[in-house]
Amino acid sequence: MRNLMISFNGNTVIKPIILLTISMMVMFVITGMLTALKPEFRISSSSINQWSKQLDTTAFVHILGFENQYFKQVIDETEKDSIKLSTLAFELATSINPNDPRSLLGRELPGFSLFDGEIIVAGKGTNYTNMPFESSPPMEVLLQEREASIESLEKLDESGNVTPPALTTNGKKVVYIYTTHSRESYLPHLPEGTKSGESYSNEVNVMTVADKLGKELEKRGIGVQLEPTDFTKVVSDKGMKYYESYDVSRPAIKQAMAENRDLQYFFDVHRDSQPHKVTTAKINEKDYARTIFIIGGEHAKYEQNLKLATDLHNLLEEKYPGLSRGVTKKQGEGTNGKFNQDLSENAILIEMGGPENSLEEVYRTTEAVAEIFSKYYWQAEEVNG
Repeated sequence: MRNLMISFNGNTVIKPIILLTISMMVMFVITGMLTALKPEFRISSSSINQWSKQLDTTAFVHILGFENQYFKQVIDETEKDSIKLSTLAFELATSINPNDPRSLLGRELPGFSLFDGEIIVAGKGTNYTNMPFESSPPMEVLLQEREASIESLEKLDESGNVTPPALTTNGKKVVYIYTTHSRESYLPHLPEGTKSGESYSNEVNVMTVADKLGKELEKRGIGVQLEPTDFTKVVSDKGMKYYESYDVSRPAIKQAMAENRDLQYFFDVHRDSQPHKVTTAKINEKDYARTIFIIGGEHAKYEQNLKLATDLHNLLEEKYPGLSRGVTKKQGEGTNGKFNQDLSENAILIEMGGPENSLEEVYRTTEAVAEIFSKYYWQAEEVNG
Protein backbone atom coordinates (compact mmCIF):
# COMPACT_ATOMS: atom_id res chain seq x y z
CA MET A 1 0.00 0.00 0.00
CA ARG A 2 2.89 2.34 0.66
CA ASN A 3 3.82 2.15 -3.03
CA LEU A 4 0.35 3.46 -3.97
CA MET A 5 0.50 6.49 -1.75
CA ILE A 6 1.14 9.78 -3.49
CA SER A 7 2.38 12.87 -1.74
CA PHE A 8 1.14 16.21 -2.94
CA ASN A 9 3.02 19.46 -2.82
CA GLY A 10 0.72 22.19 -1.58
CA ASN A 11 1.83 24.61 -4.30
CA THR A 12 1.00 22.19 -7.15
CA VAL A 13 -2.61 22.01 -5.97
CA ILE A 14 -3.19 25.65 -5.10
CA LYS A 15 -1.87 27.15 -8.36
CA PRO A 16 -4.31 25.37 -10.71
CA ILE A 17 -7.20 26.21 -8.39
CA ILE A 18 -6.23 29.88 -8.36
CA LEU A 19 -5.82 29.96 -12.16
CA LEU A 20 -9.18 28.25 -12.64
CA THR A 21 -10.86 30.69 -10.27
CA ILE A 22 -9.33 33.73 -12.00
CA SER A 23 -10.28 32.36 -15.42
CA MET A 24 -13.88 31.88 -14.34
CA MET A 25 -14.00 35.36 -12.84
CA VAL A 26 -12.63 36.90 -16.05
CA MET A 27 -15.11 34.90 -18.12
CA PHE A 28 -18.04 36.08 -15.95
CA VAL A 29 -16.84 39.70 -16.11
CA ILE A 30 -16.51 39.63 -19.92
CA THR A 31 -19.88 37.90 -20.26
CA GLY A 32 -21.46 40.48 -17.98
CA MET A 33 -19.94 43.36 -19.96
CA LEU A 34 -21.15 41.93 -23.27
CA THR A 35 -24.70 41.35 -22.06
CA ALA A 36 -24.82 44.77 -20.41
CA LEU A 37 -23.99 46.53 -23.68
CA LYS A 38 -26.76 48.00 -25.77
CA PRO A 39 -27.79 45.67 -28.62
CA GLU A 40 -26.22 47.89 -31.28
CA PHE A 41 -22.79 47.61 -29.57
CA ARG A 42 -22.79 43.84 -29.04
CA ILE A 43 -20.70 41.52 -31.16
CA SER A 44 -22.93 39.79 -33.69
CA SER A 45 -22.76 38.35 -37.18
CA SER A 46 -23.87 41.71 -38.57
CA SER A 47 -21.14 43.62 -36.71
CA ILE A 48 -18.50 41.15 -37.90
CA ASN A 49 -19.89 41.60 -41.40
CA GLN A 50 -19.49 45.38 -41.08
CA TRP A 51 -15.87 44.99 -39.93
CA SER A 52 -15.06 42.66 -42.82
CA LYS A 53 -16.52 45.16 -45.32
CA GLN A 54 -13.73 47.56 -44.38
CA LEU A 55 -11.12 45.23 -45.87
CA ASP A 56 -10.47 45.18 -49.58
CA THR A 57 -10.29 41.95 -51.56
CA THR A 58 -6.50 41.95 -51.65
CA ALA A 59 -6.34 41.88 -47.84
CA PHE A 60 -8.60 38.82 -47.71
CA VAL A 61 -6.50 37.04 -50.33
CA HIS A 62 -3.34 37.82 -48.35
CA ILE A 63 -4.92 36.36 -45.21
CA LEU A 64 -5.95 33.18 -47.04
CA GLY A 65 -2.48 33.06 -48.58
CA PHE A 66 -0.92 32.61 -45.13
CA GLU A 67 -2.50 29.15 -45.05
CA ASN A 68 -2.59 28.28 -48.74
CA GLN A 69 0.05 29.77 -51.05
CA TYR A 70 -2.21 29.04 -54.04
CA PHE A 71 -4.30 32.13 -53.29
CA LYS A 72 -1.30 34.43 -53.67
CA GLN A 73 -1.07 33.51 -57.35
CA VAL A 74 -3.92 35.93 -58.13
CA ILE A 75 -2.16 38.87 -56.46
CA ASP A 76 -0.16 41.25 -58.59
CA GLU A 77 3.62 40.88 -58.05
CA THR A 78 3.87 44.48 -56.82
CA GLU A 79 1.27 43.81 -54.11
CA LYS A 80 2.46 40.44 -52.78
CA ASP A 81 4.53 41.96 -50.00
CA SER A 82 2.61 45.20 -49.62
CA ILE A 83 0.20 44.20 -46.84
CA LYS A 84 1.11 45.40 -43.35
CA LEU A 85 -0.51 43.75 -40.36
CA SER A 86 -0.23 46.97 -38.35
CA THR A 87 -2.16 48.87 -41.01
CA LEU A 88 -4.72 46.09 -41.21
CA ALA A 89 -5.21 46.04 -37.43
CA PHE A 90 -5.49 49.84 -37.32
CA GLU A 91 -8.13 49.83 -40.05
CA LEU A 92 -10.18 47.15 -38.28
CA ALA A 93 -9.98 48.91 -34.93
CA THR A 94 -10.76 52.44 -36.11
CA SER A 95 -12.64 52.00 -39.41
CA ILE A 96 -10.11 54.44 -40.88
CA ASN A 97 -8.22 53.52 -44.01
CA PRO A 98 -4.85 55.35 -44.00
CA ASN A 99 -4.89 55.28 -47.81
CA ASP A 100 -8.33 56.89 -48.05
CA PRO A 101 -8.76 60.15 -46.08
CA ARG A 102 -12.50 60.08 -46.77
CA SER A 103 -12.81 57.35 -44.13
CA LEU A 104 -11.87 59.97 -41.49
CA LEU A 105 -13.09 63.21 -43.06
CA GLY A 106 -16.44 61.68 -43.98
CA ARG A 107 -17.24 61.46 -40.27
CA GLU A 108 -15.89 64.86 -39.30
CA LEU A 109 -16.92 67.23 -42.13
CA PRO A 110 -20.64 67.80 -42.69
CA GLY A 111 -21.72 66.65 -46.14
CA PHE A 112 -18.37 65.02 -46.95
CA SER A 113 -19.90 61.55 -46.79
CA LEU A 114 -21.87 62.44 -49.94
CA PHE A 115 -18.69 61.61 -51.87
CA ASP A 116 -18.51 58.08 -50.46
CA GLY A 117 -18.43 55.35 -53.04
CA GLU A 118 -15.94 53.41 -55.08
CA ILE A 119 -14.76 54.27 -58.56
CA ILE A 120 -14.85 51.01 -60.51
CA VAL A 121 -14.03 52.50 -63.92
CA ALA A 122 -12.67 56.03 -64.02
CA GLY A 123 -13.50 58.13 -67.04
CA LYS A 124 -11.42 61.14 -68.03
CA GLY A 125 -10.96 63.48 -65.05
CA THR A 126 -12.99 61.35 -62.64
CA ASN A 127 -11.57 61.07 -59.14
CA TYR A 128 -12.75 61.09 -55.53
CA THR A 129 -13.01 64.88 -55.45
CA ASN A 130 -15.79 64.95 -58.07
CA MET A 131 -17.78 61.84 -57.29
CA PRO A 132 -21.43 62.05 -58.37
CA PHE A 133 -23.83 62.93 -55.59
CA GLU A 134 -27.49 63.72 -55.26
CA SER A 135 -28.63 66.44 -52.91
CA SER A 136 -31.72 66.01 -50.73
CA PRO A 137 -33.48 69.38 -50.84
CA PRO A 138 -36.50 70.22 -48.69
CA MET A 139 -39.77 69.02 -50.15
CA GLU A 140 -40.99 72.59 -50.61
CA VAL A 141 -38.07 73.18 -53.01
CA LEU A 142 -38.89 70.03 -54.97
CA LEU A 143 -42.57 70.88 -55.29
CA GLN A 144 -42.23 74.57 -56.01
CA GLU A 145 -43.95 75.47 -59.26
CA ARG A 146 -41.29 76.96 -61.54
CA GLU A 147 -42.12 78.06 -65.03
CA ALA A 148 -39.66 76.40 -67.34
CA SER A 149 -38.49 77.50 -70.76
CA ILE A 150 -39.90 74.86 -73.07
CA GLU A 151 -40.44 76.71 -76.33
CA SER A 152 -37.29 75.22 -77.89
CA LEU A 153 -37.98 71.62 -76.89
CA GLU A 154 -39.90 70.73 -80.04
CA LYS A 155 -37.04 71.95 -82.20
CA LEU A 156 -34.54 70.01 -80.13
CA ASP A 157 -36.68 66.91 -80.23
CA GLU A 158 -36.76 66.97 -84.03
CA SER A 159 -32.98 66.82 -84.28
CA GLY A 160 -30.97 63.68 -84.66
CA ASN A 161 -33.15 61.87 -87.22
CA VAL A 162 -31.77 58.48 -88.18
CA THR A 163 -32.29 56.05 -91.04
CA PRO A 164 -35.22 53.67 -90.44
CA PRO A 165 -33.81 50.70 -88.53
CA ALA A 166 -32.95 47.49 -90.29
CA LEU A 167 -33.69 45.57 -87.10
CA THR A 168 -36.62 45.99 -84.73
CA THR A 169 -38.07 44.28 -81.68
CA ASN A 170 -41.32 43.89 -83.65
CA GLY A 171 -43.49 45.80 -81.23
CA LYS A 172 -42.01 44.26 -78.09
CA LYS A 173 -41.11 46.71 -75.33
CA VAL A 174 -37.73 45.48 -74.11
CA VAL A 175 -36.39 48.57 -72.31
CA TYR A 176 -38.06 50.16 -69.29
CA ILE A 177 -37.08 53.77 -68.56
CA TYR A 178 -38.08 55.54 -65.36
CA THR A 179 -36.98 58.47 -63.19
CA THR A 180 -36.87 57.89 -59.43
CA HIS A 181 -35.89 61.54 -58.78
CA SER A 182 -38.31 62.79 -61.39
CA ARG A 183 -38.03 66.56 -60.83
CA GLU A 184 -34.27 66.97 -61.16
CA SER A 185 -33.94 69.78 -63.69
CA TYR A 186 -31.50 72.04 -65.55
CA LEU A 187 -30.80 75.70 -64.71
CA PRO A 188 -30.68 77.09 -68.30
CA HIS A 189 -34.40 76.31 -68.58
CA LEU A 190 -35.46 77.69 -65.20
CA PRO A 191 -36.22 81.32 -64.21
CA GLU A 192 -33.19 83.59 -63.97
CA GLY A 193 -31.74 83.67 -60.49
CA THR A 194 -32.60 80.06 -59.65
CA LYS A 195 -29.78 78.56 -57.61
CA SER A 196 -28.11 75.26 -58.38
CA GLY A 197 -29.57 73.68 -55.24
CA GLU A 198 -33.04 74.70 -56.42
CA SER A 199 -32.79 73.21 -59.91
CA TYR A 200 -36.00 71.20 -59.73
CA SER A 201 -39.05 71.58 -61.94
CA ASN A 202 -42.37 69.90 -62.59
CA GLU A 203 -42.25 70.93 -66.28
CA VAL A 204 -38.71 70.37 -67.61
CA ASN A 205 -36.73 67.70 -65.81
CA VAL A 206 -35.20 64.24 -66.17
CA MET A 207 -38.61 62.89 -67.19
CA THR A 208 -38.16 65.05 -70.30
CA VAL A 209 -34.74 63.46 -70.84
CA ALA A 210 -36.12 59.95 -70.30
CA ASP A 211 -38.77 60.64 -72.93
CA LYS A 212 -36.07 61.78 -75.37
CA LEU A 213 -33.98 58.68 -74.68
CA GLY A 214 -37.01 56.49 -75.28
CA LYS A 215 -37.71 58.15 -78.64
CA GLU A 216 -34.08 57.77 -79.73
CA LEU A 217 -34.12 54.06 -78.90
CA GLU A 218 -37.40 53.61 -80.77
CA LYS A 219 -35.80 55.25 -83.82
CA ARG A 220 -33.21 52.50 -83.69
CA GLY A 221 -35.77 49.70 -83.57
CA ILE A 222 -35.73 49.07 -79.82
CA GLY A 223 -39.14 49.04 -78.14
CA VAL A 224 -39.38 51.16 -74.99
CA GLN A 225 -41.83 51.29 -72.11
CA LEU A 226 -41.63 54.75 -70.54
CA GLU A 227 -42.79 55.14 -66.95
CA PRO A 228 -44.99 58.27 -66.73
CA THR A 229 -45.18 58.50 -62.93
CA ASP A 230 -43.86 61.63 -61.21
CA PHE A 231 -42.36 59.75 -58.27
CA THR A 232 -41.32 62.92 -56.43
CA LYS A 233 -44.97 63.98 -56.26
CA VAL A 234 -45.93 60.51 -55.03
CA VAL A 235 -43.31 60.78 -52.28
CA SER A 236 -44.86 64.08 -51.21
CA ASP A 237 -48.44 62.82 -51.42
CA LYS A 238 -47.59 59.86 -49.19
CA GLY A 239 -45.78 62.05 -46.66
CA MET A 240 -42.52 60.17 -47.19
CA LYS A 241 -38.94 61.43 -47.11
CA TYR A 242 -36.93 62.13 -50.26
CA TYR A 243 -34.45 59.34 -49.50
CA GLU A 244 -37.40 56.93 -49.66
CA SER A 245 -37.93 57.67 -53.37
CA TYR A 246 -36.54 54.27 -54.36
CA ASP A 247 -39.16 52.59 -52.17
CA VAL A 248 -41.79 54.49 -54.16
CA SER A 249 -40.46 53.62 -57.62
CA ARG A 250 -39.91 49.95 -56.73
CA PRO A 251 -43.57 48.82 -56.95
CA ALA A 252 -43.89 50.44 -60.39
CA ILE A 253 -40.89 48.49 -61.66
CA LYS A 254 -42.19 45.22 -60.24
CA GLN A 255 -45.61 45.81 -61.76
CA ALA A 256 -44.09 46.57 -65.16
CA MET A 257 -42.05 43.37 -64.97
CA ALA A 258 -45.12 41.34 -64.04
CA GLU A 259 -47.24 42.80 -66.85
CA ASN A 260 -44.57 42.72 -69.56
CA ARG A 261 -42.33 39.67 -69.64
CA ASP A 262 -40.46 41.08 -72.64
CA LEU A 263 -38.70 43.74 -70.55
CA GLN A 264 -34.97 43.03 -70.39
CA TYR A 265 -33.26 46.33 -69.49
CA PHE A 266 -34.10 48.89 -66.81
CA PHE A 267 -32.71 52.45 -66.92
CA ASP A 268 -33.20 54.91 -64.07
CA VAL A 269 -32.38 58.37 -65.47
CA HIS A 270 -30.98 60.96 -63.04
CA ARG A 271 -29.08 64.23 -63.06
CA ASP A 272 -25.81 64.76 -61.16
CA SER A 273 -25.21 67.75 -58.87
CA GLN A 274 -21.65 68.53 -59.98
CA PRO A 275 -20.84 71.87 -61.75
CA HIS A 276 -20.68 72.43 -65.51
CA LYS A 277 -16.91 71.97 -65.83
CA VAL A 278 -17.24 68.45 -64.42
CA THR A 279 -20.40 67.39 -66.25
CA THR A 280 -19.55 68.71 -69.73
CA ALA A 281 -17.31 67.37 -72.51
CA LYS A 282 -16.48 68.93 -75.87
CA ILE A 283 -16.59 66.35 -78.65
CA ASN A 284 -16.21 67.33 -82.31
CA GLU A 285 -16.53 71.00 -81.30
CA LYS A 286 -19.89 70.40 -79.59
CA ASP A 287 -20.71 70.37 -75.88
CA TYR A 288 -22.17 67.17 -74.46
CA ALA A 289 -23.54 66.53 -70.97
CA ARG A 290 -21.36 63.80 -69.50
CA THR A 291 -22.80 60.55 -68.17
CA ILE A 292 -21.78 58.44 -65.21
CA PHE A 293 -23.13 55.01 -64.31
CA ILE A 294 -23.95 54.21 -60.66
CA ILE A 295 -24.25 50.62 -59.49
CA GLY A 296 -25.54 49.54 -56.09
CA GLY A 297 -23.21 47.03 -54.43
CA GLU A 298 -25.53 45.50 -51.84
CA HIS A 299 -27.32 42.80 -53.78
CA ALA A 300 -26.69 39.50 -55.57
CA LYS A 301 -27.01 40.90 -59.10
CA TYR A 302 -24.26 43.49 -58.58
CA GLU A 303 -21.69 41.80 -60.83
CA GLN A 304 -24.07 41.47 -63.79
CA ASN A 305 -25.19 45.10 -63.53
CA LEU A 306 -21.58 46.20 -63.25
CA LYS A 307 -20.70 44.33 -66.43
CA LEU A 308 -23.52 46.05 -68.33
CA ALA A 309 -22.46 49.50 -67.10
CA THR A 310 -18.80 48.80 -67.89
CA ASP A 311 -19.62 47.55 -71.39
CA LEU A 312 -21.67 50.68 -72.12
CA HIS A 313 -18.92 52.91 -70.74
CA ASN A 314 -16.35 51.23 -73.00
CA LEU A 315 -18.57 51.59 -76.06
CA LEU A 316 -19.07 55.28 -75.30
CA GLU A 317 -15.31 55.73 -74.95
CA GLU A 318 -14.75 54.19 -78.38
CA LYS A 319 -17.20 56.46 -80.22
CA TYR A 320 -17.38 59.51 -77.92
CA PRO A 321 -14.12 59.76 -75.91
CA GLY A 322 -14.63 61.64 -72.66
CA LEU A 323 -18.42 61.48 -72.70
CA SER A 324 -18.65 58.93 -69.89
CA ARG A 325 -17.25 59.84 -66.49
CA GLY A 326 -17.04 56.14 -65.66
CA VAL A 327 -18.71 53.63 -63.37
CA THR A 328 -19.04 53.96 -59.59
CA LYS A 329 -20.32 51.63 -56.90
CA LYS A 330 -22.27 52.82 -53.87
CA GLN A 331 -23.04 50.85 -50.75
CA GLY A 332 -22.99 51.11 -46.97
CA GLU A 333 -24.34 53.77 -44.66
CA GLY A 334 -25.69 56.97 -46.17
CA THR A 335 -26.77 55.50 -49.49
CA ASN A 336 -29.45 53.21 -50.84
CA GLY A 337 -27.06 50.44 -51.82
CA LYS A 338 -29.51 48.75 -54.22
CA PHE A 339 -31.25 51.44 -56.30
CA ASN A 340 -33.77 48.69 -57.22
CA GLN A 341 -31.07 47.03 -59.31
CA ASP A 342 -31.59 43.80 -57.37
CA LEU A 343 -34.74 43.31 -59.46
CA SER A 344 -32.85 42.64 -62.70
CA GLU A 345 -29.45 41.58 -64.00
CA ASN A 346 -29.65 44.42 -66.53
CA ALA A 347 -30.47 47.44 -64.38
CA ILE A 348 -28.42 50.63 -64.22
CA LEU A 349 -28.69 54.17 -62.89
CA ILE A 350 -27.35 56.72 -65.34
CA GLU A 351 -26.67 60.38 -64.54
CA MET A 352 -27.27 62.71 -67.48
CA GLY A 353 -25.29 65.89 -66.98
CA GLY A 354 -25.57 68.33 -64.08
CA PRO A 355 -27.77 71.29 -63.11
CA GLU A 356 -25.81 73.72 -65.31
CA ASN A 357 -26.14 71.70 -68.51
CA SER A 358 -28.67 72.74 -71.14
CA LEU A 359 -31.15 70.32 -72.67
CA GLU A 360 -29.37 70.79 -75.97
CA GLU A 361 -26.24 69.32 -74.39
CA VAL A 362 -28.21 66.58 -72.65
CA TYR A 363 -30.12 65.68 -75.81
CA ARG A 364 -26.85 65.19 -77.70
CA THR A 365 -25.90 62.74 -74.99
CA THR A 366 -29.18 60.83 -75.13
CA GLU A 367 -28.64 60.34 -78.86
CA ALA A 368 -25.12 59.04 -78.21
CA VAL A 369 -26.31 56.70 -75.45
CA ALA A 370 -29.14 55.41 -77.67
CA GLU A 371 -26.66 54.81 -80.48
CA ILE A 372 -24.18 52.80 -78.42
CA PHE A 373 -26.88 50.89 -76.53
CA SER A 374 -28.57 49.86 -79.77
CA LYS A 375 -25.19 48.56 -80.94
CA TYR A 376 -24.80 46.65 -77.67
CA TYR A 377 -28.35 45.32 -77.79
CA TRP A 378 -28.28 44.00 -81.34
CA GLN A 379 -24.87 42.42 -80.86
CA ALA A 380 -26.19 40.65 -77.75
CA GLU A 381 -29.29 39.49 -79.64
CA GLU A 382 -27.09 38.08 -82.39
CA VAL A 383 -24.97 36.18 -79.88
CA ASN A 384 -28.03 34.83 -78.05
CA GLY A 385 -29.63 33.81 -81.32
